[in-house]
Amino acid sequence: MDTSTLLAITAALAALAYVIGRGRSLSQAADIGGIRKLNSLPFYYGMLTALWCGLPALLLLVLWLIFDEAIIQALLIESLPADMRDLGGSELGLLLNSVQNIANGNSAGITNPDLLAAGQLLVSLRENSQRALAVVVLSGGLLFGVFGWARIRPQQKARFQVEAVFKIVLLLCSCIAIVTTLGIVLSVLFESLRFFQTVPFFDFVFGLDWSPQMAIRSDQVGGSGAFGAVPLFAGTLLISAIAMLVAVPTGLMAAIYLSEYAGSRIRSAVKPMLEVLAGIPTVVYGFFAALTVAPMIRDNGAVLGLDVSSESALAAGLVMGVMIIPFVSSLSDDVITAVPQSLRDGSFGLGATQSETIRQVVIPAALPGIVGGVLLAVSRAIGETMIVVMAAGLAANLTANPLESVTTVTVQIVTLLVGDQEFDSPKTLSAFALGLMLFVVTLALNYIALHVVRKYREQYE
Repeated sequence: MDTSTLLAITAALAALAYVIGRGRSLSQAADIGGIRKLNSLPFYYGMLTALWCGLPALLLLVLWLIFDEAIIQALLIESLPADMRDLGGSELGLLLNSVQNIANGNSAGITNPDLLAAGQLLVSLRENSQRALAVVVLSGGLLFGVFGWARIRPQQKARFQVEAVFKIVLLLCSCIAIVTTLGIVLSVLFESLRFFQTVPFFDFVFGLDWSPQMAIRSDQVGGSGAFGAVPLFAGTLLISAIAMLVAVPTGLMAAIYLSEYAGSRIRSAVKPMLEVLAGIPTVVYGFFAALTVAPMIRDNGAVLGLDVSSESALAAGLVMGVMIIPFVSSLSDDVITAVPQSLRDGSFGLGATQSETIRQVVIPAALPGIVGGVLLAVSRAIGETMIVVMAAGLAANLTANPLESVTTVTVQIVTLLVGDQEFDSPKTLSAFALGLMLFVVTLALNYIALHVVRKYREQYE
């Protein structure tokens, strides 16, 4: 029995436990004068019985899945001959991979009888584990369900117990989010510290050359690896700035028109059409930038006598800006619409025109939300990868010329981690250092934005 089927059966048992528990509470209520004599509603008695049945079964399932593979692997290693058990870590890992291939039916070219026997044993262990898992989980669910059913009493505070369980579940969900974030930060930090043990921190932050390829021959130019990240930061800021110059004015003006000038019929038609841009995959934008926008910029630049690269920051930034327009316009439209009408009426009553009201009343009042939308757009621009790969290239050039090819931090992170990599070389570890710097920059932007939002919110609340 596979895990999905077992989960479905467990859910069905919990539903059955709910029906039985609710029925028991109703029968007890009939004996004592009706539902009003119960401490809680019958729903809570049924839900409590279902929780007694489902939660222990789910806990047993999770614990079994966590330790199952390790126990099976330990038993498999014990069954191997002594000379195979004494192999080193990497060689033993290759041996176990061969055994797993045999168990999965891919035994072509493997003739060692010990490995074939180990493959058959692995199949048997997995089958027995699945049977035992089904017995343990279903038996545990039934036993605890019967225990919860037997505890039902009219005076039992079922509602408080159910609510306590759900509070614990919500707390665990919150802790999962916090622990996940903490794990991401610590993993990036520790790997970055390993990188900085090899490459000095100031050489990385202030270095002007980026060539992470390590030496194959001693006479290679840059063969020893150059890890100056300034060209990557400059490329990221250049493309993000171009995208923001396109997205922020266009998105903000579109939001002002939709919220202040457009009629309901135009608004209901234009806003969904504008938000369709957010649903287009980034790879489609990348194709559009590489096949249409970049050649157009190159050809027009040649007419004007400009030397434009086939892959330029301008092409990537323009297309990225179009992609980000819905983030700015949609959020700005929502916050502008949420500005109280009383502020507008007061401005009109003092003799202000509609444009003056928008500039001097509506926009300042909606500024915290607009800043939040712009911050989201900036984060989206900094984290974009596909458009930059296809339209701006991979060359780490330190330049402020938007007509030249540049690259970004995210593109280099992807490039460094593509394929089979060993996480013990400066080349691979530099991806974590880039991620750490990107995290620090994003955190600083968030802090600045929160400060701006708090300042203007105090003025208009």
